Amino acid sequence: MDNFDLQDPLTSLEEQHSDTVSALFSSESDHMPSHNYSQCLKTSDFHVSFRQEAISLIFQAQYSCNLDPYTQYLAINYMDRFISWQEIPHGNPWVVRLLVIACISLAAKMKEIHFSFSDFQMKQREEGFIFDPPAIQRMELLVLDALNWRMRSITPFSFTTFFLSLFELKDPPLTQTLKDRAAKMIFQARNEINLLEFKPSMIAASALLMACHELFPLQFPSFETSILSCEYVNKEMVLKCFNAMQEMVNKEFMVSSSSTSTRTPISILDCHCNKSESESTNSTMAATLTPENREIKRRKLNGFCSQTSQMKIFS
Repeated sequence: MDNFDLQDPLTSLEEQHSDTVSALFSSESDHMPSHNYSQCLKTSDFHVSFRQEAISLIFQAQYSCNLDPYTQYLAINYMDRFISWQEIPHGNPWVVRLLVIACISLAAKMKEIHFSFSDFQMKQREEGFIFDPPAIQRMELLVLDALNWRMRSITPFSFTTFFLSLFELKDPPLTQTLKDRAAKMIFQARNEINLLEFKPSMIAASALLMACHELFPLQFPSFETSILSCEYVNKEMVLKCFNAMQEMVNKEFMVSSSSTSTRTPISILDCHCNKSESESTNSTMAATLTPENREIKRRKLNGFCSQTSQMKIFS
């Protein structure tokens, strides 16, 4: 298996051939949660709680097992796609932990890095169940099946190189700085329910635009024009995504600034849209300076197979 690079799948000019780029944009929806997933999270306390716990466990794995943030991001992508397509059984608190371990294990395999689920479980033993390898492997197969074995996920990181090429920046260090700043916003966006409805390319474009305004305000108008005039981009959806991301950043800023006595003013950018567009598209693009950001129940699930037949999630 070729090494899967979540950060930069288009690593050469040859790979950025128009046919390849077109295929990337046309396939991204296949690597997203179901279309009603974000609405489900907004209306179901169970599902939003399940997701929050899963993400918390994945974060814990990143720090306790030294996982890189891209492996973590990939695991969250698998988790979101799985729970959006599968019926999650209520009253089985061990399901979320088993799912998280399986998603992290699969992400680590795709990234070709070591992840010891035994070590992770030992570090988490005071908070949950202990699963044996066969149970974890069966869960991995369930995830693979639910995702139709599409494990080379197309994420916002898949589009950053392409969009950056539109900017035609001549200074490599500045390009890398812009890319790094956008990456931090993309990582932040994974926790925002309102952004789950947008395609990965829209997240990438919005993050780069926000990073551009913050780092290179004088060049922002040309960057904005480059992205919004791209043949693969739906301008109205980019603007909608940009506004949702701006709200996320503002909310994060307000939380972080609540403990300080000073507050940095918010800058508002006028978005230059065509007169033929709707009034919603003619709304402003605003960007903000982003701040840097139980009793033990040890059980061996040797009876996992016998339990699975009773739950739709494992049918």
